[in-house]
Amino acid sequence: MKAYCESMGIIAPKAVYHNLEPAALTEMAVARNDGKLSETGALVVYTGKYTGRSPNDRFVVDSPGVHDEIEWGSVNSPISEENFDAIYNKMMAYLQGREIFIFDGFAGADNNYALPIRVINELASQNLFAHQILLRPTMEQLKSFEPGFTVIAAPGFKCIPELDGVRSEAAILTHFEKKLVLVAASQYAGEIKKGIFSVMNYLLPKRGVFPMHCSANVGHDGDVALFFGLSGTGKTTLSADPNRRLIGDDEHGWTSEGVFNFEGGCYAKCIKLSRENEPQIWDAIKFGSLVENVVMDEQTRKLDFDDESVTENTRAGYPVEYIPNCVIPGVAGQPKAVVFLTADAFGVLPPVSKLNNDQAMYHFVSGYTARLAGTERGVTEPQATFSTCFGAPFLPLYASVYAKLLGEYVNKYKANVYLVNTGWSGGPAGEVPRMSIKFTRAIITAALNGELEKSEFVNDPIFNVLVPTSCPGVPEGVLNPRNAWKDKEAYDVKAKDLAKRFIKNFEKYKDMPEHIIKAGPTA
Repeated sequence: MKAYCESMGIIAPKAVYHNLEPAALTEMAVARNDGKLSETGALVVYTGKYTGRSPNDRFVVDSPGVHDEIEWGSVNSPISEENFDAIYNKMMAYLQGREIFIFDGFAGADNNYALPIRVINELASQNLFAHQILLRPTMEQLKSFEPGFTVIAAPGFKCIPELDGVRSEAAILTHFEKKLVLVAASQYAGEIKKGIFSVMNYLLPKRGVFPMHCSANVGHDGDVALFFGLSGTGKTTLSADPNRRLIGDDEHGWTSEGVFNFEGGCYAKCIKLSRENEPQIWDAIKFGSLVENVVMDEQTRKLDFDDESVTENTRAGYPVEYIPNCVIPGVAGQPKAVVFLTADAFGVLPPVSKLNNDQAMYHFVSGYTARLAGTERGVTEPQATFSTCFGAPFLPLYASVYAKLLGEYVNKYKANVYLVNTGWSGGPAGEVPRMSIKFTRAIITAALNGELEKSEFVNDPIFNVLVPTSCPGVPEGVLNPRNAWKDKEAYDVKAKDLAKRFIKNFEKYKDMPEHIIKAGPTA
């Protein structure tokens, strides 16, 4: 592989380690002070300045072949081919004479759509993450492996904004025509994952495949469920159900054959993690897994999942097979239910509502959640967040492309679509407790086993959705948020305010059909 590295511009590497197993990578990470072992054997690393994605540092090369396809803007910032090439050359020069870790794997469990990906790292810990998050090839597949895309991550390399045409020392650059992704300055492993997902979101719609930022599981009868939701809404938690088999926790494709996982692993947020609430994730944090930015006691090596002093965005990466009864390979049939998760801190959205096809496309494109801005002292008003298609940072194409695919697949395969509020109801955050996970799980169970469809549904006049009057395991008073509020007038004010936020946000989608626009809130 030294010859390969030199062909890429990495001259005279000190050593090249190709497709090492997790044990060797863990051992080398510890030996190089790249991480430490926890009491469970998990490799614990601290990623320094960058403890999450850097959305302002994401760029797409504005080349002639993709110019008219990309939805340019704050998410997809253009960068010239000249600037990309200059950064690439400097990054390769930086890697010269250093140890190089290479992992070859696949994105996509369906062999018809699998993309071979080569990940090049300067850190053993990041290469361990690549080994976890991608699908591991067989020995036979490795014999003829040719990368369809290459990701190069060099946290030690820092850009010079005034020279490189970027905004900071960090940059995540995607060149679709050269089939390259560069990650500079950030050690946060999620940037590697994000880069790969963005590539899949660009390539798959061209083949009629719907790429989704969602988790997925399947019941004993083959009934598949999809869970969309932004960070903190419970996507990973709710899909890790001991009574169902996990297909994957974050990224999937939907085809005429069914759904398939993009990944070979999971990357779970683990702030406030407990064995009681999330036993499967808790038990997955063991030897072979990677833990980012969780505070660890230096003496006992015990992890403190409640400690937010480094970041609230603590993470654990592990192979999907660490989840008991997972689906290997991550391929299953057509979804029976599609669930949009939102944590509404205003406390006005129903705990569960049913969506028709147009409403499904509206709420999919909106990608709403709201939470308290807990990092700012004195801020108590919930902050509304709208992330296009529940995955704005990963979408290179126009939102209408993905909305159209959702509508087509939901309609064709008759999937029931639900909007589930995992946040607050009966009052805003700070005044009432968050929705009980027990109630949310009961709602999800009823939605998946068909019991919810037996309920009578009534129209919510503000949010324009159908709300069930009953659900097994959930008190009737919980299901209607207005009835749950003590101050009905206060509810009306808050609900209409949120509805207006939906309407205002949707104004930016200039190419959306009128029938989708009319499917939203009516305030």
